[in-house]
Amino acid sequence: MTEQSVLLDIDQGIAKVTLNRPDSLNSFNVEMHKQMRAALKSIRNDASVRVMLLTGNGRGFCAGQDLSDRTVKPGAQVPDLGISIEQYYNPLLQALRDLPMPVICAVNGVAAGAGANIALACDITLAARSASFVQAFCKIGLIPDCGGTWTLPRAVGMARAKGLALLGGKLSAEKAEQWGMIWQCVEDDALQDEAMNLARHFATQPTKGLAMIKRALHASANNTFEEQALVERDLQRLAGRSDDFREGVSAFTEKRTPKFTGK
Repeated sequence: MTEQSVLLDIDQGIAKVTLNRPDSLNSFNVEMHKQMRAALKSIRNDASVRVMLLTGNGRGFCAGQDLSDRTVKPGAQVPDLGISIEQYYNPLLQALRDLPMPVICAVNGVAAGAGANIALACDITLAARSASFVQAFCKIGLIPDCGGTWTLPRAVGMARAKGLALLGGKLSAEKAEQWGMIWQCVEDDALQDEAMNLARHFATQPTKGLAMIKRALHASANNTFEEQALVERDLQRLAGRSDDFREGVSAFTEKRTPKFTGK
């Protein structure tokens, strides 16, 4: 029987995805990639889902790649890691970033290598105070992947990004918050409640508009000011045609709490 290495629970507009290989600190192997891709596809195709929450089971969030899948025996052919990136990690990160809803990440322990950069690819990342982030690639002669060489400099600046990537040291959740790498560091016993409260909030908000905010912010990384202004024009035109915009304006004028449907 195939190990259930990714758990998906959908309830009241919230899709909770739990990495579930705790004995290996939720490190990725091929089967876990397949299950994660299937979970993301289910979420995207489920019109009831308004927010996704990603976390890990056990004492770690994700230790990145399961290196037992990378062992090279003497005389054996060296694996092409570029193929692994192309077939598994890049599609995973793209699918995660492209979800048309907020994606929350609750980092419950160490986030190392690919695990760190998956957490940073989410929209809002919370971390337990005991959690840490490690760009561990340099320790085994590799470079950061999962978008890490793109995400890190934009999150913390080039000097800190180089320090994290070249030294491979452990960055505490508290310092990650101070550096602007994550949204919030919370006490360990409050992490899941904080993340779920945030998910419940997003499940009642104008999902289509939030998805457009994500699109606009992602586009801004490579646009000039003038180009970005045109992106804002086009997305605002679409947002203004949504049911949620009409409801938001009506609720404001009627001085009541809006009831958004995500449409």
